[in-house]
Amino acid sequence: MHRLNGKVALVTGGTSGIGAAAVRRFVAEGARVVFTGSNADAAAAIETDTGATFRAHRVEDAAAWPVLMADIASTFGRLDIAFANAGTEAGDASVEDVDIDAWNHIVAVNQTGVMLTVQHAIRAMAANPDGAKGSIIVNSSMNALRAMGNYSAYSVTKAAVVALTKSAAIHCAQKGYAIRVNAILPGVVETDMIRGVIDRSPDPAAARGAFEGMAPMRRMAQLDEISALVAFLASDEAGFISGSDYVIDGATTAGMMGV
Repeated sequence: MHRLNGKVALVTGGTSGIGAAAVRRFVAEGARVVFTGSNADAAAAIETDTGATFRAHRVEDAAAWPVLMADIASTFGRLDIAFANAGTEAGDASVEDVDIDAWNHIVAVNQTGVMLTVQHAIRAMAANPDGAKGSIIVNSSMNALRAMGNYSAYSVTKAAVVALTKSAAIHCAQKGYAIRVNAILPGVVETDMIRGVIDRSPDPAAARGAFEGMAPMRRMAQLDEISALVAFLASDEAGFISGSDYVIDGATTAGMMGV
């Protein structure tokens, strides 16, 4: 449980869901953690619970990235782990119906925001005092493999960042950097947001059954299962893993369940 001792980690979108779980797991594993987002109230509670450091920041704001990275460098002197987790699906719809402003916003957060995270993390890790080394993890989705008809922008961006992951991994290896880049592709995860959807539905039991029935394992993933995979990829135990995409979806995308 202390695989990340001495390491400095950045988590984007760290105030809720998978991001918040990663913050807590990284701290438990011994890392010093900076996490970003826009929900100051949620961030304050996480800071109090974990000792992690919050910085208000939007991943799609290219001009704000140098300020954030300079802050991390001056405070901690290095960066070892970056979890590009921030994402959105707000306003998404089918390709026929999606509004262009919603499309552009989802692309800005899910795709450009991830690119900026990876780009600035590589630059920071390349400047580490003991040489260019680190681990970058991108939060994609099982929908990178199985697109949704009613969430076109989300599906497209989650597929795009898998390609970005592989491109960045090859780049780092060719540069001689010991910087690894991998992606996780979660299925349905039982977050507070999903529980809220279930609780607000006309038939909560049926709604829960629908979510759980998406996976052949007949349940949703738990946050600690996702954060465990992220922590493993962040650790030195995953030292020869780069350019990989890890599906963690209870066999949802493995094939057809049949009738």
